[in-house]
Amino acid sequence: MATPPAPALDAGQFRQVLEKQQGQVVLVNFWATWCRACLKEIPALLDLERQYHDRGFRLVAVSLDEPGDYAGVVAPFLDKWFPELATYRRSTADMDALVSVLDPAWNELLPTSYVLDRAGTVRARIQGGKPADEFAAAIRPWLDQAVPTGRPTKP
Repeated sequence: MATPPAPALDAGQFRQVLEKQQGQVVLVNFWATWCRACLKEIPALLDLERQYHDRGFRLVAVSLDEPGDYAGVVAPFLDKWFPELATYRRSTADMDALVSVLDPAWNELLPTSYVLDRAGTVRARIQGGKPADEFAAAIRPWLDQAVPTGRPTKP
């Protein structure tokens, strides 16, 4: 099974992706092919998405590999190891701008994941290649949260 193409995102496009997920509990995972801890946790994240999908859980994966490395590195890697991982990729050299949509104080550690509640509010940051049970514990409280109505207000 070939991996679907990964859309390239800048910060504005990433915001749009997240807005479309409102009403879902979302785990955003920033990863890269050169990050061993990232690669170890991806199978657990895919399992969680399958397990909790019917309860409104979504995985949004974003590759932070260099933008020019997609065709030669990222796509073949995904085809071989994680063909079921639907992922996005950064479109610019500035990966901080993309991650800063969720966390302006990001410390550039990979993997980094963020749990967003159904209103799109960041509720947890998980860094450094954690086990599945830590991710599950971070998302479970928000799965029973009521689906928000209307649009959130900006501060």
